[in-house]
Amino acid sequence: DFQQADADLYLFDTQGRMLDFSIESGEIESLVVPSDGTYIVNAFAYEGATNYILAIGDQGAATGQGVRTYDIVPWQSVVKYRHEADPEADNAVPALGRLRRMGFEPRAGGPGRARLMGMRRGLPGGTETRERTGKALEKLDRVDDPRLQARLETLLAIKALRHDPDIDYAEPNYRVRAEAVPNDPGYELQWHYPLIDLPSAWDTTAGSPQVIVAVIDTGILSRHPDLSGQWVDGYDFVRSPSSAGDGDGIDPDPEDPGDSRGAGTNSFHGTHVSGTVAAAGNNGLGVAGVAYDSRIMPLRVLGTNGEGTSYDVDQAVRYAAGLANDSGTLPARAADIINLSLGGAPFSQSSQALYQQVRTAGISVVASAGNEASSQPSYPAAYDGVISVAAVDAQRQRASYSNTGASIDIAAPGGNYGVDQNGDGYPDGVLSTGGLGPGGEAGYTFLVGTSMAAPHVSGVIALMKSVNPALSPADIDALLVRGELADDLGAPGRDNEYGHGLINAQRAVLAALTAGGSAPADKPLLSASASGLNFSGNVESLDLELRNGGKGELALISVSTTAPWLELQPSNVDTNGLGVYRVAVERAGLSAGVYSAQITARSNINTLDIRVIMSVGTGVAADVGVVYILLYEQETEEPVAQGSAVARNGRYDFAFTDVPRGHYQLFAGSDADNDLLICDAGEACGSWLTVDQPIVIDLESDRDNIDFPVDYLIAIPSISADGQTTRPGMGQVEPRARLASPRLLSGRK
Repeated sequence: DFQQADADLYLFDTQGRMLDFSIESGEIESLVVPSDGTYIVNAFAYEGATNYILAIGDQGAATGQGVRTYDIVPWQSVVKYRHEADPEADNAVPALGRLRRMGFEPRAGGPGRARLMGMRRGLPGGTETRERTGKALEKLDRVDDPRLQARLETLLAIKALRHDPDIDYAEPNYRVRAEAVPNDPGYELQWHYPLIDLPSAWDTTAGSPQVIVAVIDTGILSRHPDLSGQWVDGYDFVRSPSSAGDGDGIDPDPEDPGDSRGAGTNSFHGTHVSGTVAAAGNNGLGVAGVAYDSRIMPLRVLGTNGEGTSYDVDQAVRYAAGLANDSGTLPARAADIINLSLGGAPFSQSSQALYQQVRTAGISVVASAGNEASSQPSYPAAYDGVISVAAVDAQRQRASYSNTGASIDIAAPGGNYGVDQNGDGYPDGVLSTGGLGPGGEAGYTFLVGTSMAAPHVSGVIALMKSVNPALSPADIDALLVRGELADDLGAPGRDNEYGHGLINAQRAVLAALTAGGSAPADKPLLSASASGLNFSGNVESLDLELRNGGKGELALISVSTTAPWLELQPSNVDTNGLGVYRVAVERAGLSAGVYSAQITARSNINTLDIRVIMSVGTGVAADVGVVYILLYEQETEEPVAQGSAVARNGRYDFAFTDVPRGHYQLFAGSDADNDLLICDAGEACGSWLTVDQPIVIDLESDRDNIDFPVDYLIAIPSISADGQTTRPGMGQVEPRARLASPRLLSGRK
């Protein structure tokens, strides 16, 4: 049973001596190596069997989530009995007797609350602890450091204690000090925020509870702790009970029951989009939203398979705008911004008229441009009066899947699963709130697509409305056309790939303040488009933008590197030294290994340090193991062809013959646990063009060169700033995928 499985992580030197460990009971184990060198990393099955992903990244970008990073009091534990096992008198408790046999004795606390327990030194403290700890005890023989041994003994005993049915929780007794800790531990993985200069904007505003963003999508996981208190009453506009997934039609409950059919996983796409807009910030939990002091109005229009109808979408838009709609009700207050991370319908005269009506009511509408890599108009993004958002990757380049064309207004981060350009050990997807596993346990997921780009823009407009509530859609359009909301990319001025450029939160907030007649005092600040660069594989150069994240006079005094193999050359720089620099590496003459360095940029105001890591390989190409490729017929949602492939020079070649004309979708992934399902947790997954929005292949003749990335989809359980998992769960994300866990053809594996 994977839900009962528990895997731990141990770090050894080349002589077999233990250097560190992470033995939590949650989803994530993490270690930091003490210095450059060669190490043995051991993934150890403490209990059961499970898939796992081993991710290696830069310490400056990784999130430490194991208790390993916290100082504990050896041989102590904080324990709370379950209510039914908690006695009035300690000597009358069967559970206490069992704890004593495990080597624990009460030190403090009492009935109905947590107790401080001490344990006998020298693990195990009792025979039951020895039995429950099992082979993990053998690890103690590999420890030379007495402090490390005491910590390992303590945590192994606590791990055994957590399996007691009478124990509600057991945890270490942590040492605390007078020092600050990062408030939102997952923020370090939200590379997409510095890319749009959001931290500088937060110096002015994080939004306002009076500004409401309607998220018209799959609904919301209202129990997600990072969305608690962040949303106002919404509605479910999925009309058809058969596709609603919750047993009824239109109702006032926008809860997302999941959008898959059968035993597959669910996307919880609307929860991810909502988190990007306004997940709680400064709450010591998970991630932060762009406008984390603003509010979300969740409106559900997408049901099973992440699909809905244009009529239901129009009804939700009408509700959000405070217009008459099929629910027969109106919100207490209309939304200020409407986010539509969806598409697929052709032009509709009635929808166009509706968006004009909404715009006239003073409400901005933002929509994703689409993931078809097409220049054809995609609706609703292409409607007049709707802000169409294209997607860029971590290098500010147009994402390969992003639509282009005359309707594109602006670009925002959408991500790319196939790379890790900032070296944090995770694919460069957009990190936000999500649901894990079939049950939708609260967690955090990496997704890619224009669906992820649009809520960045909606959130920035919420910041603008927070400092200038009088801004109208026409005002925002005028600022956009004048180049005051974005950094110009591509051809000078507006172009069909990036529109008016990449959204810049700081510039947008300053423009809103100035438009309202309250321009802030000059406050220049040197900022960068990335806090780290990763030259992995054969990557030889990357771009880094140094810019004024505030307002006023700023000049770059110097920019330097700490390694001879690292070089910076101005690419598009102004007279103050600000702009885009091309960062290049030279691997010639270097031995295989991982190298680190630093770029230091010093201005007349402040100094920035940007970490750089570079790998010099031995020519080993990427390989995620055997991959199964499945061709699905769109109408029946059944596989019609299947093949398998092994990697050759980092690529998987496949071909299907004698395929009838029709409409198909293409999935690929691994099946490490041999359950005849690809794309499970801990397995590789991909779809043409993206997992977020698998594109239908209209097959009328032979097709070639259908290329798409396959990578591990990583999700993070819900964590707080103290590193503890608050809501355990397993799973990966496949938003809007028609078949969330494609099943292999029986007997064909």
